[in-house]
Amino acid sequence: MNTLNRGARAFNRVVKCRPARAILPQAANDNLVNPLKDSMLRAALKHFAQHGLGAAQNARMRAQEARFAGDHAAYRWWRDMCRSLDARMASALPDPEAAC
Repeated sequence: MNTLNRGARAFNRVVKCRPARAILPQAANDNLVNPLKDSMLRAALKHFAQHGLGAAQNARMRAQEARFAGDHAAYRWWRDMCRSLDARMASALPDPEAAC
């Protein structure tokens, strides 16, 4: 018996002895679905497609315009959009509770 067959047989014995769940309990990318985050991600990707590398700056500008106009919901939306695109840039914007 050559070593290749011996290795294959040993592997088969190990795999047959262990249930699949014990080897891989949960997929690494099997996250819970959060529809709010999914919709924001879709909107951020669409915004990025329209504005390119300036998308985060555009979102920040729109957040500031909404804040000064007193539109609290729009401010939160654009701040979260900016956060999705560039977290560091969004950290310079005030918290929604402090701004509104």
